[in-house]
Amino acid sequence: MNKKIKLGIIGMSPGNGHPYSWSAIFNGYNSEYMKNCPFPVIPEYLSKHNFPKESINSATVTHIWTQDKNISEHIAKSTYIENIVDNFEDLIGKVDAILLARDDYDTHLKIAQPFLKYGYPIYIDKPITINKKKAIKIFDLQKYDNQIFTCSALSFAKELELKQNELLSLGKIKHINASIMKDWNKYSIHIIEPVLKILFSNNILSTNNKIINKKITTNRNTKTVSFTWETKLITTFSTLGKTKSPIKIELFGTDQNKKLIFNDTFNAFKNALSRFINIINKKELPYPKEFILKTISLIEEGNLYD
Repeated sequence: MNKKIKLGIIGMSPGNGHPYSWSAIFNGYNSEYMKNCPFPVIPEYLSKHNFPKESINSATVTHIWTQDKNISEHIAKSTYIENIVDNFEDLIGKVDAILLARDDYDTHLKIAQPFLKYGYPIYIDKPITINKKKAIKIFDLQKYDNQIFTCSALSFAKELELKQNELLSLGKIKHINASIMKDWNKYSIHIIEPVLKILFSNNILSTNNKIINKKITTNRNTKTVSFTWETKLITTFSTLGKTKSPIKIELFGTDQNKKLIFNDTFNAFKNALSRFINIINKKELPYPKEFILKTISLIEEGNLYD
């Protein structure tokens, strides 16, 4: 039986409440403190689940660092974290693995580097970076294979997956439209990764397939990027800024169409975090590096005009 893994969590970044939600999924939460979480959606969806029954009980968050000690203290009280450190490097020697729960991708290399050097397994929040060369630089710091786990948790959302019979009923997929609110750099990963997961896992595309055409349309704070692949498949990704819209993927086939809508944040996070723990325990593998680099290259292409 594997020992309970001690996790150190690192946060925060603007608009990102992952240290609250991720820690709660492992440790449970104190409803009195959590009601003052600056992200009301988090206590709202946590309240719909049964703790500790639905927590991940094979690991616990024992230490936290954020750039603001007051924030660290509130997260710790909200999610039963026993220890607060003054500097993120102080986590070294105190925990077994790291949750880098910040999505300000420009900080990822600096923060992850000492933990990679020490040999810690590390979960780096999405996107690991928005530049393929920088992503390779981060992966090159690994001391061993599979030391880094990075993903959009939405690629672990069951409602954004296709069952085999659903896939077959579509016929040949000709076009995929996917959309999400907010901005391209931070949030397009949430639609790009689930779409590529569907396509690659079903051998519709591979990392070797090339893009033969690209169209970028921007309007104020929205962006739509359409890729035509050498197989003639078209994938279109839209980030909609402040426009209210569910996160959705629409697949158009020769026989039928299918719409997938994201609606379960808790289980998406739980599934992704469970994968990380299983990787540490050598029960599962992370996404291949080539897959991650492909998702990053599409984000980067969306910022490059022909």
